[in-house]
Amino acid sequence: MYNILISAAAAVAVLLILVFVLKLAWWVSLMLGFIVFALIFVMFSRITMKKVMNSIETAGKDLQAQPPRFEKAIRELKDALQYSNWQLYVSGQLHSQIGMIYYMKRDFSNAFPHLEQSFFKNWAAMGMLAISYMKRQKKDKMISTFDKAVQWNSKESLLWSLYAYCMNESGESVRAKEILAKGLKKIPGDEKLKDNMECLEKGKKMNMRAYGDLWFQFHLESLGALQRHQMASMGGRMQRRMGAKR
Repeated sequence: MYNILISAAAAVAVLLILVFVLKLAWWVSLMLGFIVFALIFVMFSRITMKKVMNSIETAGKDLQAQPPRFEKAIRELKDALQYSNWQLYVSGQLHSQIGMIYYMKRDFSNAFPHLEQSFFKNWAAMGMLAISYMKRQKKDKMISTFDKAVQWNSKESLLWSLYAYCMNESGESVRAKEILAKGLKKIPGDEKLKDNMECLEKGKKMNMRAYGDLWFQFHLESLGALQRHQMASMGGRMQRRMGAKR
């Protein structure tokens, strides 16, 4: 990455000057070289990440607009990919965001190549990638993706339930219970995980709707079910407003 290369080049130049021009001891020169590397790297990294975060914030505002400006947000994030060669993990973070936008639009074909390059700490994007593998009949890749996701995001209740749900849908009910048990070890006392464990033990369908809109973003229920949920939510909000007016 450019930030590392520039910092290393500056550090080496300082090291050579200190040793061969100023005739300082190697260990002193090496220590000062490391300090120069760290200072320059931090400075350039902050500059790069500030530009990336500005692009992400602008895209976020486009998504929050009514109606959402999906294509404009995607263009903004794609433009920010120019910084990928400057800083580690920038590419994965941006591809995660782009893939998630396409996925939430139900444009799964365009979402998939971006989700494949997701940042491993973005659990929602990793979940969407795992589901994409499941729908492509690539069970092994689905499992390895979920395993990586829970390894780095072990405190995300929905991620554990999502993993168990997909395993259960794949005919692996025993494995699904084992996954929920692992989740409960990481998040002791989590009521949603407990509830889903009880559902599986009784042979019932998992209660994923308890997670609300976070669950529906994964599009594992039919479009009709999603629309009914949205209408019910809208009706509930209207009733609360009416109650408040009284």
